[in-house]
Amino acid sequence: MKIQRAVALRISNLLIKENISQYELSKRMCTDRSTIKHIIHEEYKSIKFETLVKIADAFNMSIQEFLDDDLFKRENLDIE
Repeated sequence: MKIQRAVALRISNLLIKENISQYELSKRMCTDRSTIKHIIHEEYKSIKFETLVKIADAFNMSIQEFLDDDLFKRENLDIE
């Protein structure tokens, strides 16, 4: 799977787990809700590392914790 898909799934899973909305996440990140919507709908070709850090911070986790998921295992990712 593409990295964008893995990130979108990870965010979606965390939103469900934490019982928060995309709007709440965007508020925590101090960004526009459309940014989260575009990430979840995989409308970006790439995601800035800075954005990943902001997402992790919004979930009160480190970037290492955010990426510590089977979605991000090398064998699960399509990297050219």
